[in-house]
Amino acid sequence: MRDQITVPAARGDYVPDLALTRSVIGGWAHLSVVQYFVAESAVIAAWAGPEPYSRRTGFISDLGALKCGIYEHRDVCSPLHLLMDASFVVQGLGMLLGALLLTSTLLSIAARPGVRIQPGAAYRRSWSAAVVIRILTAISGLGTVIVGLVPEDLGSPLHLTGALMFFIGGAFALLVLGVLWLPHTVASWFILVCGTVSFVALVAGGLTRMAVPEPGTLERLMAYPLTIGFSAAGLVIAQRVRDVRRAARFQTR
Repeated sequence: MRDQITVPAARGDYVPDLALTRSVIGGWAHLSVVQYFVAESAVIAAWAGPEPYSRRTGFISDLGALKCGIYEHRDVCSPLHLLMDASFVVQGLGMLLGALLLTSTLLSIAARPGVRIQPGAAYRRSWSAAVVIRILTAISGLGTVIVGLVPEDLGSPLHLTGALMFFIGGAFALLVLGVLWLPHTVASWFILVCGTVSFVALVAGGLTRMAVPEPGTLERLMAYPLTIGFSAAGLVIAQRVRDVRRAARFQTR
């Protein structure tokens, strides 16, 4: 028998209230990562290096360096480094919270308003993909937390490890999510583009070892699409949960 998609006819067909509450929190946790852009702008404005900070040539991690001085041939001085590092941690915790609270079932149907998949092969595939997305998102979020807790100038390999976890886990999470949602929402194309841009930039950075004329631009092509892509996913999820709640309240009247 082919897998079927049916329109719920009663409140019982919807995700329970507790799960809906968890999903709202998880969806907005993803959306909250946009705070990063506000923090980055403030930290750049306070930059105290001998040369103005440039997003084209400056590495993102330079903004979180603890001390003023030469780091890997770059003159670094970021008075608001605590704000930048805190922003990394908040962003990572938001992603971890989303990965934890968004159930795989909800994530697999979030782009399909008003429908419910009956058990079958298609449901199992989408559920499995959602599990993978949650794991990759958690890895990416944990990596961001590590970047914030272990600034680059501490000399620990954990900083680079955390950055790679963020870039690799985040890019693949968006790619899988985009494919999962592709038949159901135009937002999937945007999410796919974000994942693709980040992945291509990551490959380019690995092949060149970031020895390019504008390393800051290349790094931001890895990082910015992830922040934007996860925010877009959070918005779709939050919208889905809101629609489900409204429909459930309407049916109980």
